[in-house]
Amino acid sequence: MRSGERVTEPGIGPASEVQRLNVLTINVHKGFTLFNRRFILPELREAVRATGADLVFLQEVHGSHQGHAQRHASWPQAPQYEFLADSMWPQFAYGRNAVYPHGDHGNALLSKFPIVEHNNLDVSIHGNEQRGLLHCRLDVPGHDQVHAICVHLGLRETHRQRQVRLLLDLLDSLPAKAPVIVAGDFNDWRLKADALLGQRLVEAFGEHFGTPARSFPARLPLLRLDRIYLRNAMPSKARVLSSYPWSHLSDHAPLAAEINL
Repeated sequence: MRSGERVTEPGIGPASEVQRLNVLTINVHKGFTLFNRRFILPELREAVRATGADLVFLQEVHGSHQGHAQRHASWPQAPQYEFLADSMWPQFAYGRNAVYPHGDHGNALLSKFPIVEHNNLDVSIHGNEQRGLLHCRLDVPGHDQVHAICVHLGLRETHRQRQVRLLLDLLDSLPAKAPVIVAGDFNDWRLKADALLGQRLVEAFGEHFGTPARSFPARLPLLRLDRIYLRNAMPSKARVLSSYPWSHLSDHAPLAAEINL
């Protein structure tokens, strides 16, 4: 996590209260296109920057990978999440989920606001995919605390049900009145996780369109895998970024939402 300070101008006092956040969530597929045909992380960075999002929730992002670094001339020297953050998001946090001899990957959060603390909750089911919940507490002007949770759940229904219960336990541990944003890849094409989470949270696309968004595969979204859930906040806008160039930058279409705190 990169440290940062709230900036104020002399004589003006504390930063003005922030009432609205722009949020983006995307499974970056480790920086490759569908079927791993081409490494496109530099193009992805430009597209993410163009959204101007305040918070970017990333899934399947590399911390390191020695093999890819040797094979691809444009592979960044910094971790992928730091490369994506560049100079636009002065704060970032990484939750390493999968570790192997040649590298690691996990979830990350890029933020324009200070990340006061972060913790990566391991929700892996023994012997299967390594998954995590990256929980960050943010210092957003005008609010005692704002919480952001970056999610990537498993491919099996029984595993997702257990992981959702762990997510609900985490939510129960947070201050009841604090704004909470939960976003990421839920792999929940059967909408069973949504049935549980919808009892306590507002889903941005469900609020506007009656059902979570179709986000996979990116070029012709059919499955409703990715979500943006809210507590003590409401979505004012929500859209799927499925047109070019997004349709060629990952296997998942990003979701964007404007949120009122």
